Amino acid sequence: MKRMILFTMCLAVVGGCQKADSVATSSGVQADAKAFLDTYQKDFAELEKASALASWEASNSGKEEDFAKTAAARLALKKFHSNPESYKTIQMLLADKDQLDPLEERSLTVAELAFLGNQLPAEMLEEMVTLSTQIEETFNTFRGELDGEKLTNNVLLEMLAKEIDSARRKAIWETLKQTGAAVAPDLVKLAELRNKAAKQLGYANYWELMIHLQEHDPKQLLAIFDELQQVTEEPYTEMKAQLDAELAERFGIPADQMMPWHYDNPFFQAAPPSAAVDLDEFYKQMPKEKIVDLAVTFYDDIGLPIDEIVARSDLYDREGKDQHAFCTDIDRSGDVRTLCNIKPTVNWMDTMLHEQGHAVYSVNIDRSLPFNLRDSAHILTTEGIAMLFGALASNPTWLIGYAGADPDRVAEVEAAILEQRRREQLIFARWAMVMLNFEKSLYEDPHQDLNTLWWDLVEKYQHVNRPASRDLPDWAAKPHFTIAPVYYHNYMLGELFAAQLRHVLAGMAEHEGPTATLSFNGRKDFGTFLKENVFAPGTSGPWPEFVKNVTGEELTARYFAAEVK
Repeated sequence: MKRMILFTMCLAVVGGCQKADSVATSSGVQADAKAFLDTYQKDFAELEKASALASWEASNSGKEEDFAKTAAARLALKKFHSNPESYKTIQMLLADKDQLDPLEERSLTVAELAFLGNQLPAEMLEEMVTLSTQIEETFNTFRGELDGEKLTNNVLLEMLAKEIDSARRKAIWETLKQTGAAVAPDLVKLAELRNKAAKQLGYANYWELMIHLQEHDPKQLLAIFDELQQVTEEPYTEMKAQLDAELAERFGIPADQMMPWHYDNPFFQAAPPSAAVDLDEFYKQMPKEKIVDLAVTFYDDIGLPIDEIVARSDLYDREGKDQHAFCTDIDRSGDVRTLCNIKPTVNWMDTMLHEQGHAVYSVNIDRSLPFNLRDSAHILTTEGIAMLFGALASNPTWLIGYAGADPDRVAEVEAAILEQRRREQLIFARWAMVMLNFEKSLYEDPHQDLNTLWWDLVEKYQHVNRPASRDLPDWAAKPHFTIAPVYYHNYMLGELFAAQLRHVLAGMAEHEGPTATLSFNGRKDFGTFLKENVFAPGTSGPWPEFVKNVTGEELTARYFAAEVK
């Protein structure tokens, strides 16, 4: 995940900006726009850098005082964008947008969205930032307790992957969910606060506000997910029946008795290792440092070097550190860093390639662009690039070319590898449907029975049996509700964009066969295409136009559907 300073997190008082009543007549719009933006970009850059550095320090240290500094820095950003007079100035300038340079107009439009989300009382902004930071601190430092011992998520996941006994698996799974009960009351309170803020800004709830701030058409978004549900229902149902049969045999239980703890991922958002091939076999003998080395070599080979990014990053597990993974752009001028907790597994190889995908996107954005346009075209496009590269961890050509896999062994299990990739795509698509629909419902009514709602959606979209008589906030164990609210749909849209890009790159390479076998090995032309067409433009235009310019057509589920049929 890219640790982006989202509209709700990075929003911001323009110290020296002109007041609305100082805007000149239409003949002076360009001069007024330049004067406003010059001050705005400078002040925004300073505050955003301070916030990013504070967050980076807290994520690495886990110290309470560092989280306090992060909260203060985030609040400063929110207050920066809360100035109503600056907001009015932007609106008045945009009223004469036909007289503005296209980049000036776009900078003002992006700034307007940032200000819109923060036209709130200072005390409300402070309360939201403080509460979300407290919850984030709990996530970063929480250790589940099993048999009297406190364990990290990584250790628990490793235990779950190895355990055969169903009762023991259940105990491990329940331990992974303990953080949900620790944060759920505060998450509901945060949802209430966010809804209150959204209503003050003229929106029915926080979900609707965020969808607008992300420049999505809600009807189009929901239509895409409805289409995804339809095109994946049959292949997902067939795939999961086969998967359950395999896992049931492993655990010595009837297939209809499969429970959430029988899947290695506690949310079933990723596929368990295949019965035919465990992709970890290609990585588990490596030292963890080798995972990093492979990524460095690969990105260099395609003309997108990451040596400097890696040198600034923190990549290995330790006490107090954030247990997850993210990429952060500190200053939009080249200081890009990634945080991981690398282990020699296919999942961490995927994650390493994924986070560096975010990173190469950020470092290759045209730095001559105005500061607030030096970002990805959209959340979904940076997620799409990250997923495009992350998927290579299980690409047969990449396994041979970079992981050093035996070509004969890869040929022997290639069909199983491709099926595993298909399973991952289908499982993730259905998981994303749970997240989208749960979060939408959460903000529509934070006081409903969220525990039951969660399992209703899990059963509907993932076809996973709910545990009998369980009434605990398992949903709250997912940190995205705090650190990246109303965000998860962008991951799935990113998968659609990645599939669309693979189609384009396959055409460039005259590739035949499934795009899951498309070779990226040494393809500097791929790196050049991405650098020039995807990365460099930044946020210089609306994302629908960007996607059409890059791929030749609007964002569609067609290529994803073709990959999973």
